[in-house]
Amino acid sequence: MSTERRMERIDESLLRKQPTLQVMLDNVHSSQNLSAIIRSCDAVGVLDIYYTTKENESLRIHKTITQGAHRWTHRYRINYDHKVKFLKQKKAQGFQIVVTHLEERAVSFRQIDYTKPILLVMGNEKDGVSSEIVEMADEVIIIPMQGMVQSLNVSVATALILYEAERQLENAGRYDTPLLSEDKRDEIKDAWVYRDTIARKSKGQIPLEFKEEIIGF
Repeated sequence: MSTERRMERIDESLLRKQPTLQVMLDNVHSSQNLSAIIRSCDAVGVLDIYYTTKENESLRIHKTITQGAHRWTHRYRINYDHKVKFLKQKKAQGFQIVVTHLEERAVSFRQIDYTKPILLVMGNEKDGVSSEIVEMADEVIIIPMQGMVQSLNVSVATALILYEAERQLENAGRYDTPLLSEDKRDEIKDAWVYRDTIARKSKGQIPLEFKEEIIGF
């Protein structure tokens, strides 16, 4: 792809980014699942992706899985002990906390209004979402299951939910009008181009600060 066409693609992507739809993975174990979720996030215009690990260690990104999507999203690792504080901050910013969890108050993921600012929280592959986050949830959702198995792989479940959000956002015309200001788009574009320049000069070895930001409060 020519440099000119690449710049056009970046501009087009930023015009469709949905800053009011964000994703958080609580104590994610699998770097493969994280990578697959990043790819789904980019596909529907999610810009900001957050995750925690109990070990407070950054997870590897599998480029063969993301197919480059990790380069066009922002990834943040939250200090595990500060995740409740982080969610309180998100609530103060006007985000609804929507959590996937099997319990009595849970509703189908299709019943949520994704045109509102939403932080979607997905659980890990074994234990789901931690109890302290479930308690903070504004909405608890499930994906209806008609078979014997009562859960999906977390990356598959995230993709299903995100595409319901994409459907609602598209119907509301949210991909037709930029939600990021021109200044913000220019700022992000400049950072992405600079990161790619560093990557080329270092033969793909990008410093961690250009890959993800650590939120520790």
